[in-house]
Amino acid sequence: MKVEIINPTECRGWDDMVIATSSYSCFHSSAWAKVLCKSFRYRPLYFTLADRGDLLALLPMMEVRSFPTGRRGVSLTFTDYCEPIVKDRTAFHVLLEEAIAHGKKSGWRYIELRGGQEYLPDAPTSARYLGHKLALTSNEQDLLSCFRGNTRWHINKSAKEGLEIQIDTTLRSVEEFYRLHCMTRKRHGVPPQPFHFFRNIHEYILEKNLGYVVLASYNNTNIAGAVCFHFGNKALYKYSASDVKYRQLDASNLVLWEAIKKYSLSGYSEFCFGRTGCDDEGLRKFKAGWGTTENDIYYYRYDIGAGKFADNDPTKIANYAKYIERLPDPMLRVIGQVLYRHMG
Repeated sequence: MKVEIINPTECRGWDDMVIATSSYSCFHSSAWAKVLCKSFRYRPLYFTLADRGDLLALLPMMEVRSFPTGRRGVSLTFTDYCEPIVKDRTAFHVLLEEAIAHGKKSGWRYIELRGGQEYLPDAPTSARYLGHKLALTSNEQDLLSCFRGNTRWHINKSAKEGLEIQIDTTLRSVEEFYRLHCMTRKRHGVPPQPFHFFRNIHEYILEKNLGYVVLASYNNTNIAGAVCFHFGNKALYKYSASDVKYRQLDASNLVLWEAIKKYSLSGYSEFCFGRTGCDDEGLRKFKAGWGTTENDIYYYRYDIGAGKFADNDPTKIANYAKYIERLPDPMLRVIGQVLYRHMG
């Protein structure tokens, strides 16, 4: 069989083929590819092996063309993890060799993989993160029994604070979440993603019934929120944000619990909490408290010029958090507008 490069945003029946593999994630969907392409002008190059309409192997790639950070292939940009969909090591290496050959012809500096450790046991890693997944059940009490006592206590506390929860897909809810998102990013010392990125999430994911915005309000003011995706029977907790002035109300715990309940009652099998930095022990403990199973996520960088995997991350930049958090909000939004396309 011949390797074929497919653009999933133009491929009829792509999502059905991906879901049929069972090892898919929300990030393999055509909707996520559309968000990345429309937001940052990346070129989708999905290396595939197929037989009579059945997807046998997939290594998704976005081509990033950037003057300051160089041309490269990333699987996938702005994606927590993106495991290749393959049945064995041979199929994986066939696709990887094809991607390397394409990268050489296209002038790529390197290829970044966000997953694939099963097929690269001896390769050096450029970064390591942790993933957390919760197996869902339709029984609410069974879910609660999996949580740690401290997690259940915070859920009960926030439920008694008079908070109202709204779950919908409107652009207005996206705008409200983005307001909270900008607050949160500033607090963490990083600029926010440009709003057009979230507007495209609304157009290609939320409006297509592939996700929700969950907002918690107090006295008619939205104080915490989350953006969740779903694809097939799997759900993903992609973004969260909150107003620190209302921290004592534990609104983020109630937001997360309401999202989990909605997906469990809708028959979804898995709720993913995204990636966590290995040095972020507080966030790690928070996610573990929800009864999740933890797994390692490894990133790899193949240096095309050197012809081998390297153990450093060329996109890593200095930590300017203490300076960024002092900048005015309009300036931070401008920085995010300019920066993110080059750092994908």
